[in-house]
Amino acid sequence: MGRIGRISGLLAAISLTLGLSGCGAQYDTTSPRSAREHATADAKHVSLDTSEGGAGAGAVDCAKAKCVALTFDAGPSENTPRLLDILKREHVHASFFMLGKNHIEKHPDLVRRIADEGHELANHTWSHKILTKTDSDEVRSQLSRVQDAVEKLTGRKPLLMRPPQGRTDERVSKISKELGLAQVLWSVTAKDYRTTDSALIKKRVLEQTDRDGIILLHDIYRGTVPAVPGILAELKKRGYTVVTVSRLLAPATAEPGKVYRP
Repeated sequence: MGRIGRISGLLAAISLTLGLSGCGAQYDTTSPRSAREHATADAKHVSLDTSEGGAGAGAVDCAKAKCVALTFDAGPSENTPRLLDILKREHVHASFFMLGKNHIEKHPDLVRRIADEGHELANHTWSHKILTKTDSDEVRSQLSRVQDAVEKLTGRKPLLMRPPQGRTDERVSKISKELGLAQVLWSVTAKDYRTTDSALIKKRVLEQTDRDGIILLHDIYRGTVPAVPGILAELKKRGYTVVTVSRLLAPATAEPGKVYRP
């Protein structure tokens, strides 16, 4: 590769990093595979949890199975009941990174249903503020308000959070750690916020999905939920087991403050 080609490749890599993390923020990430391997080697991190997303006996072992995590951001919404029906029919559990304002507060019944049907409850902030551009007190408020609301409705607090637009940094990580939250980014995005074309959403997901990936979708957009049955059918055909984020990490347990990304 010539000098121009090397420079072009470097710029492309930098652009990808900036696009995901925002503003060139620096932080360390841990892959699901690395988390599992570390937990296996270090017995003190092994979880025997048999609850939501845990590593209990009889559950799928993603060190052996070809797993991919399915996640939904920014709900619940009026589309979520149909999504939950689909997931129940297909015997699939997902991780729901929920917003507080106009979502948790508007659909408390759906938060309870998500919990009751064995899905993973997760935090996407109260009002989708960009945390890296928000002062520390407001970052705490954005996260803790969701924690408190979910605990009030379900009896338990989320262990995972996804920063809006994937933008995080060392300060956000420190506050997340204080609140007992690990951060989860993604490797697959259909950009379903830009299209209502369900066939295109399905195509984009399937083109990007690989083992140990984390799929990002939104249960607030009209085209997304109709794409889910086809996505699940094709993933199954390709030999994937669809799991929650915590199941993907197991036998590791997500560590507060850490940033997980495939």
